[in-house]
Amino acid sequence: MKRLFLLSFISIITSSFAQKNETYIKANALFLPVGMLNLGVEHGFSEHITGQADLFVSPWKSFAGKHAQVYMLGFNGRYYFNEAFKKFYVGVDFSLARFNIQKWGYWNDNFYVHKNGEVTPYINSNLYQRGYSFMLGGIAGYQFRLSDRLNMDVYLGLGTMQSFYKGYDKLSGDRYDTEGDSMGRETNRSGEFLPYKGGLMISYKL
Repeated sequence: MKRLFLLSFISIITSSFAQKNETYIKANALFLPVGMLNLGVEHGFSEHITGQADLFVSPWKSFAGKHAQVYMLGFNGRYYFNEAFKKFYVGVDFSLARFNIQKWGYWNDNFYVHKNGEVTPYINSNLYQRGYSFMLGGIAGYQFRLSDRLNMDVYLGLGTMQSFYKGYDKLSGDRYDTEGDSMGRETNRSGEFLPYKGGLMISYKL
């Protein structure tokens, strides 16, 4: 009886320990068709808590005629309501990015206007921004179990994005934003609240 109890106890502890230390490698199926790479590693720490590190790379110097280079590294902690790696979860995310892009507000052929109202000779569609961002926000998602080793992770992260950048005209190479930001600093700064990551990750348990 004592031996049976001891074996049962060891079995429970072993299975619990194994569960806490599960690790999944992941790839975002939504971005691969357009040549963008989003990989992640999620590791379990307890019955309900996991942590994930992920990398996003958009290598496009030009995508549909627009600058679209982004390199982003993110870290998030997740709490699963049911069990780690299963069903609904919420979490906190911190990410940082380096970018060379054309912001969506420049997808037109209007002349660029400085913040002081001065109209410049630069056309918005020829302008791009180069700099870096810090992001802090929340993440929520749902993991579907596809097989013993495969999961599908559908998620969305949103929060504050603080960006620091300089703007250039791709025809002349000139800085178009020579007035700097609203406080007269050489580097522009913008703060926004928006979705900044998401997708559909196919996960494989190591």
